[in-house]
Amino acid sequence: MKAHRRKSRAVKVGSVAVGGRAPVSVQSMTKTDTRDVRATVRQIHALEEAGCEIVRVAVPDREAAQVLDRIKKKVHIPVIADIHFNSELAIEAIRRGVDCIRLNPGNIYRPGEVKKVAWEAQKRNIPIRVGVNSGSVRGKSASGLAGARTMVRSALNYISLLEKLDFRDIIVSLKASDVPTTVKAYEMMAEKCPYPFHVGITAAGPRFSGSIRSAVGIGALLSEGIGDTIRVSLTGDPREEVKVAYEILDSLGLRKRGPIIISCPTCGRCQVNLLKIVKGVEGQLGKLYPQDRLDGVKIAIMGCAVNGPGEAREADIGIACGRGKGILFRNGEIVKRVNESKLVQSLISEVKKVRGLKSTT
Repeated sequence: MKAHRRKSRAVKVGSVAVGGRAPVSVQSMTKTDTRDVRATVRQIHALEEAGCEIVRVAVPDREAAQVLDRIKKKVHIPVIADIHFNSELAIEAIRRGVDCIRLNPGNIYRPGEVKKVAWEAQKRNIPIRVGVNSGSVRGKSASGLAGARTMVRSALNYISLLEKLDFRDIIVSLKASDVPTTVKAYEMMAEKCPYPFHVGITAAGPRFSGSIRSAVGIGALLSEGIGDTIRVSLTGDPREEVKVAYEILDSLGLRKRGPIIISCPTCGRCQVNLLKIVKGVEGQLGKLYPQDRLDGVKIAIMGCAVNGPGEAREADIGIACGRGKGILFRNGEIVKRVNESKLVQSLISEVKKVRGLKSTT
């Protein structure tokens, strides 16, 4: 991606820099009952392994707030406390050692309450995310340009309140489930403040449709240089959110995690079981982690002679298939011809050679 990235103030969320020249970071949110420390920690560990760099937890009541220090001690990535309606929960979360507070201007808006939270956060150098959602803005909500303006106005009013308190460790989000509304809100806000942006499409939906909606919205903004940290909001396993987030970043050339697999969609020219080959390769690659995540390794698995040889030559490792067999390439050079039944084994063996891993094949 060659778009000039929007300049923003750098803010630290625990050990992770957000904004400035820092890479776009990947976030997710736990879907457990935060009061269940064991379940919440287990899910955060799974998210860590998936590549999550910042995690947010819901804090619906005082009991949830009071276990945050126990959770923090057992995990390795920064923890954000997600606060709604009750500013006292934010203060308790800060005192329990969280790395950031998310406040919703739609339901915590009284100046006195905001002042108390900002004062506590400032004492401990903890940033505040001003998290505006179209579904909870004060007053009449709307979509399109009117909705975008409403969200921007809500965020700016809140930021003004924090700035009057000399608080500037701020991260901003402006999320709607409607992609055009979200994109327009961030575009408008980008011209009005210097703070880093947390970008996402709220309540995007189940894995398939939600991934597409998120990729379109987040990808559009990132391609304009807008966005410093992202969260893909899906109904389901939060690890899927992390996987989709990295695919978005990878597709734009912003981050690389794991191998890049290019495979053709197949058509009537394909004379091998390409779907079986691709699934076999994916399964074998997964077994190489954590010994090697294969970050950035480009693997092409192509089904016929139209684009196959060209794509395979351009990849680090590739196969171009014909009738019941394929040609194996490495760094643009032909390695050998392989029967269909041995394509997966041969490709994985070549990957291991390239990465200096011990081959068991």
